[in-house]
Amino acid sequence: MSPNSKSFARYPSARRLWKPVVATGVSGAAVVIWLEELIAFGAEILALIFLTVMAGVIYLLDIFFFNSRMPDREDVTHPNDQGVEK
Repeated sequence: MSPNSKSFARYPSARRLWKPVVATGVSGAAVVIWLEELIAFGAEILALIFLTVMAGVIYLLDIFFFNSRMPDREDVTHPNDQGVEK
């Protein structure tokens, strides 16, 4: 049996994070703090991604809304053609 743990092979991110967690402390609180910071960072990144997506959706809806409200070329007539006699 190899001295390496099999759980690290399944989770490569755990292999990268175990040294800072051990350096911070040996207790379970250090692990919880690290995971909490990682989750908070992920939430901020997701918020930035969703902010840009929502801005794009609002921009597209704005374009579609105002394009549907613009009159066609046939609808726009000369002011003298409105029944006003010269």
